[in-house]
Amino acid sequence: MPQDSYLVGLIGEGIGPSLSPALHEREADRQGLRYLYRRLDIGEIGVRPEDVGELLRAARTVGFDGLNITHPCKQLAIEHLDELSPGAAALGAVNTVVFDGGRAIGHNTDVTGFAASFARGLPEARMERVVQLGAGGAGAAVAHAVLTLGAGRIVLVDALPERAAALADSLNRHFGEGRAVPAGMDELAAHIAGADGIVHATPTGMAAHPGLPFPAELLHPGLWVAEVVYRPLETELVRTARNLGCAVLDGGGMAVFQAADAFRLFTGREPDAARMLTHFAELAGTEAALRAATSSPGTD
Repeated sequence: MPQDSYLVGLIGEGIGPSLSPALHEREADRQGLRYLYRRLDIGEIGVRPEDVGELLRAARTVGFDGLNITHPCKQLAIEHLDELSPGAAALGAVNTVVFDGGRAIGHNTDVTGFAASFARGLPEARMERVVQLGAGGAGAAVAHAVLTLGAGRIVLVDALPERAAALADSLNRHFGEGRAVPAGMDELAAHIAGADGIVHATPTGMAAHPGLPFPAELLHPGLWVAEVVYRPLETELVRTARNLGCAVLDGGGMAVFQAADAFRLFTGREPDAARMLTHFAELAGTEAALRAATSSPGTD
């Protein structure tokens, strides 16, 4: 008999605002599945990121079918898995783990999620010179996606220079020498000045890490800006860039398309991505309305 009930979850830190549980469960409801999606916040549970392996083993033991993995565990989880998909192995980061026959298999749907969102949201974007801020787990995925989409060269900037250098080496081995270049934070202004677009792939802008990832003065009209953060959907970077006349891509599309790919891995069923986009818009809109209502004076 085909499986019709699933227990899945999300491991990460500060994931309380995540829309993934509702997004997955709504799609499952429409497909007639019993589907429970639980948040496993390492900060609330009291698990160090380095100990994510314990959480993975516990989830498998109690019967989870799979997990999504997010910041700061996308790279730390790898050593605790039995197998990696070719894409996850190339990236050195996972965002999805499927428990299959007693084996934990890691995948990365961030690459396909970002690529689908970018193609949909910025189809005419020039991509000869791209600057990316952030070279962690999400950064590795979107950098692969950017080069797969045809970027001429990507400049990688990270607070940890050795992490940017390691990602550039990995990308050059995969896509060809010179396609990726590491750069220091002190070089960011010069590289943005000559760039066609910027990809932002750090946690800055999340509800727990508000603010801009770099001075607003570095933005200029004609630049496109792609954001990975989707909570809130309207990050300070997205808002500032839009007000300056930049073409912008918020993190919502990537969140939906990576979720659709993960849903397919968990269930073996084809998700309706268009329907999930509609659900996401409803969920994000409802939350924005609630936030506006609760922050307005005299609304008791």
